[in-house]
Amino acid sequence: MELQVLYEDNHLIAVYKPAGILVQEDKTGDASLLDQVKYYLKEKYHKTGNVFLGLIHRLDRPVAGVIVFAKTSKGAARVSEQFRNHEVEKVYHAVVVGKPPQQKDTLISYLQKNENSNKVAISNTPLPDYLRAELSYEVVRSNGKYSLLKIQLGTGRSHQIRAQLSEIGCQIVGDVKYGAPEPLPDKSLALVATSLTFKTATTDETHTVTIPIPETWKKYV
Repeated sequence: MELQVLYEDNHLIAVYKPAGILVQEDKTGDASLLDQVKYYLKEKYHKTGNVFLGLIHRLDRPVAGVIVFAKTSKGAARVSEQFRNHEVEKVYHAVVVGKPPQQKDTLISYLQKNENSNKVAISNTPLPDYLRAELSYEVVRSNGKYSLLKIQLGTGRSHQIRAQLSEIGCQIVGDVKYGAPEPLPDKSLALVATSLTFKTATTDETHTVTIPIPETWKKYV
């Protein structure tokens, strides 16, 4: 699989993560995007020895989209701080089952992840050890059976979009873990991180990295 580089400067590199690829190696031992980007940098710049690559944020394995890594410690510190301060604008698109109750809305929930089941529990009220999760969605188009949503994250919790949309009765297509009727053939989800806006590591210049919505989604809506 050829690496798709979407943006690169001296401190940062943004790439496309295909669905099904791990961002970082886990206990499965499967190949990861992190290792692939390291190899790309090693080859491009003829580096010897280990290549530094900072992991700043993640995408779930079955989710595709834009992801940014740090090529330097300065890049890692600067952009990690932007994520912590909710200064990075993260936009997703998803195809969901049915149609949300509102044309646009902001959802606030409280989530707790069970590491054993790799699934989050959700509550509409604060509970001990539950983390606040916020997202806003807008219906781009709908045929009643399926809807295309534009989603902006206010927080970056694990499985947040999947759990919060399921909670309002709009499961992401293919997401059987959160109640979708059936999986997609390739086990991906109809959820893509389509846009990421961040400041560079050394200036206040803002960059937006964007990818298109998958053509295959047209069969739904």
